[in-house]
Amino acid sequence: MPLRIPDRLPAIDLLKEENIFVMDNSRATTQDIRPLRIVILNLMPLKITTETDLLRLLSNTPLQLEIMFMKLKSHTPKNTPVEHMMMFYKDFEILKTQKFDGMIVTGAPVEQLEYEQVSYWDEISAIFEWAKTNVTSTVYICWAAQAGLYYHYNIPKYTLERKLFGIFKHRPLSIRLPIFRGFDDVFCMPHSCHAEVRREDIERNPQLQIIAESPEGGVGIVMARGGREFFITGHLEYSPNTLDNEYRRDRDIRDDVDLPRNYYTDDDPEKPPLVTWRAHANLLYNNWINYYVYQTTPYNINDIR
Repeated sequence: MPLRIPDRLPAIDLLKEENIFVMDNSRATTQDIRPLRIVILNLMPLKITTETDLLRLLSNTPLQLEIMFMKLKSHTPKNTPVEHMMMFYKDFEILKTQKFDGMIVTGAPVEQLEYEQVSYWDEISAIFEWAKTNVTSTVYICWAAQAGLYYHYNIPKYTLERKLFGIFKHRPLSIRLPIFRGFDDVFCMPHSCHAEVRREDIERNPQLQIIAESPEGGVGIVMARGGREFFITGHLEYSPNTLDNEYRRDRDIRDDVDLPRNYYTDDDPEKPPLVTWRAHANLLYNNWINYYVYQTTPYNINDIR
C-alpha cells in the first residue's frame, strides 16, 4: 500500500525514482480506506532531506499512511524555503485539536544548550504533553529522544568530550519484543550527537526500559508505556551519504573534526560509505507501524486517550 502525502511534496519525485509507491492526496481521496494518520514534527535544519529519509522508511509497510508535517510557531527555520513550510507544514496550534495514530519527532541541532535555553522549549514541551493523550505511539529521535526523556521522566543528558560520530553496533536486549521482530542479534545504527543519556539514570525509573544498547554508542533505544513511546538516540533514518555530508561540511570550517567511525570503506573518506543499517532501519519502522500503531490504535481515531 502507498504513502498518502501532500500534493507536490518534493519527496514524491525522489521516492518514485526509487520505485517506492507514493500517492498524493488527490488520488487518495478516491479510495474508501481509513489510513493511519502519522504526524512528523521535523526539527532538522534540512527539512526536505529529512522528509525524504523518513518517508522512505515509512513506505515499507503494506498499510496506507496519511502523512502530515507539523512545525513550531516559535521557531523559523533558516535552511528551508518559507514557501515550502507554508505549503506543507501546519502549526501545532492548528493540529492540536486532532488525533494521530503515530508521531515522529526528529532531532535538532541544539544538543549543547540546556533544554530551557532552547528558544522553542515551551512550545515543544506542550507538544510532548499533548502527544501523551492524542497519539497512539510516538517515536523520538536523537535530541528529541533526550528531550522527551527529560520532559516526561526527568532523565538528564551529559555533554560528551568528543562528538559521538559514526556507525555503532547495538544489541537488542529484549529480542522477543515486537519492535525487534526479524532482527539479528546485532544491528548497526548511525549516531551524530554531542550529548548522551546514561543507563544508570534510566534504570532508576521503573517506567523506562532500555531495549537496545551499544558498547561504544551507549543507550540506543528506550521504551515506555508499553510502546506508546520510543526514544531512539541514533539516526536509523539516515541515508547512506548523510554522515559523509556532515563530515565534509564540518571539516571545511573546523580543524578538529573526527572521521565518522565504522563508516567509510577501509576508513578511507575517498571511498564510498559501507551501508550496514538500512535493512534494520526499514524493519524497525515497519514493526513500529504494524505492532505499536496499527495493532493498538482504535478504529475511531477520536477514541485515542
